[in-house]
Formats: sequence, C-alpha cells, structure tokens
Amino acid sequence: QVQLVESGGGLVQPGGSLRLSCAASGIIFSIHNMGWYRQAPGKQRELVAVITGGGGTNYADSVKGRFTISRDNAKSTVYLQMNSLKPEDTAVYFCYAGLGRQTYWGQGTQVTVSS
Repeated sequence: QVQLVESGGGLVQPGGSLRLSCAASGIIFSIHNMGWYRQAPGKQRELVAVITGGGGTNYADSVKGRFTISRDNAKSTVYLQMNSLKPEDTAVYFCYAGLGRQTYWGQGTQVTVSS
C-alpha cells in the first residue's frame, strides 16, 4: 500500500519560513518523480515544485528564488523549504509521487501565512 505522509505545515507570519516533509512508503522512492502542489480556497490545484529521480528540479514562477525542493532517497522523503513566505502562499500543500502514468497523492497539509 502506497502512503505519502506530509508534515510541517502551520501558521507563519509573512516573511517567515517553513519546511514541509513528505515521507513515502510502498514505492521504490528513488525512481519516482516527487513534487509539491498546492490548492488555495476557490482555486485549482497548482504545481509548486518537482524533483525527478535524477535530481532535476522545476519550480512555479511564483516561488522561484524562495522555495527549494530536495529529496533524501535513503529516508524516502521529499522536502520543501519555503522562505520569504507571502500571504498568497496560503494553501493546502499536497505531496505527489509519479512514475509514468502512475500517480500518488498525500492527504495535504495546511500552510497559512498571516500576521
């Protein structure tokens, strides 16, 4: 059974930082593309960042220079370091694992940026 378990969300002030983690089980982690998506109230889910099995990364323009995605294959965990957070970053953040047409999703973790 595949499980993606996110953690690290919470409430942070504008300009602050958070680090999200996603621990995967039930998949061969090292060969899967891993990523983070987010969904704000009333909006569609959007890509935030993705990291391939080979370590290549891609980011949404809105987070470039502020967010960093990384992975630890030994721990089957993907991370999203979020710095200089803005109120518009408020959303539920979902972990994603993909290989070909097979995709898996976590349950999501809430990130709220507010003073």
